[in-house]
Amino acid sequence: MKGKPGSLYIHIPFCAKKCIYCDFFSIPFDETRAVRYMDSAVKELEMTRGRASALDTIYIGGGTPTTMPVRSLVMLVRKIKGSFEVADKAEITIEANPGTIDREKARALHEAGINRFSIGAQSFDDGQLRLLGRIHTSEETVSAIDAVRSAGVSNISIDLIYGIPGQTLDGWLHTVDEAVGLSPAHISAYELTPERGTPLYELISQGRIAKPDEESIVQMYYSAMEKLEAEGYGHYEISNFARPGFECGHNLNYWNRGEYIGIGAGAHGFIGGIRTRNICDVDKYIDATEVGRLPVEESSEISREDALKEAVFLGLRKMEGLNMTEIRQAFGVDIAAAAGELVDEGLLLSEGESLRLTRRGVVVSNTVIAELFERMEL
Repeated sequence: MKGKPGSLYIHIPFCAKKCIYCDFFSIPFDETRAVRYMDSAVKELEMTRGRASALDTIYIGGGTPTTMPVRSLVMLVRKIKGSFEVADKAEITIEANPGTIDREKARALHEAGINRFSIGAQSFDDGQLRLLGRIHTSEETVSAIDAVRSAGVSNISIDLIYGIPGQTLDGWLHTVDEAVGLSPAHISAYELTPERGTPLYELISQGRIAKPDEESIVQMYYSAMEKLEAEGYGHYEISNFARPGFECGHNLNYWNRGEYIGIGAGAHGFIGGIRTRNICDVDKYIDATEVGRLPVEESSEISREDALKEAVFLGLRKMEGLNMTEIRQAFGVDIAAAAGELVDEGLLLSEGESLRLTRRGVVVSNTVIAELFERMEL
């Protein structure tokens, strides 16, 4: 990608409580430590000043950023604007969990410049929320959305999870119906994935709980797709649905293999064809920034082969697919020929210069993409 990145991600690793399925870098909230951390994030922002073009998207994720004192978050947004040029209509997102956001906090954040809230509802079944280790109830999700909306924010996204142990198709449809009833601009629907090293993985490995069978999970995905599309949500990425004009610009930059700056402990960045990862330890991160050192722990230049794989994998996540002409021009690879058998099998669809997953291919996308890699001449 030519030029400087126009996207910024900031990782706030603090949570009130870690959910049993979470494998993101997060730690329990402690206010003294958290305030020191925010000071360090500001130092890193200042050290990266000049590396970005005018920012079109800013995303504050975690963890649960809204566990932080509102004054710290407002200060952070102001420091971003002081360190970087921010486009007039920039999309500025913060992740918020129900139970950590109220009207006063939502209003203060919106006044500071945050114009998109991503709310981790996950389910509208309180029993499932308890199983997942969530700290909130369904009622608190409704209250959180009301608080954000009352602050004047219309760009609200809701995260949902399917494939939860004990979840039925009817139960999942109830969650989807409840979410639609709140009329958010954007809905994400993610399959619960037991990641190695999480309590969820251990519970399933030990046979203490079990996910729904694969056929049920596929039915859950298809039913959500049909329901959300019928309600006017465009299916623009495997797990993401939006009202027209409310697609997440920050995530689209990732899926388009755009570059971005990553700030915070454990944050990833992608600048000048080099992917980086910051130190995954809050205390070591603070130590590095206090002596004026960028807290990068890993840095790797992306090879041609890896860049091609990224372009294909990320491009096929989008429902519009990828442009085969662009792939051929950038990498000299005839992806149409490589995809031929998968097209014949009804897993991929080739239309003009576009290659995309079919409805059947979406549910086995990882397998389809792996097979496509095998057929490509790298």
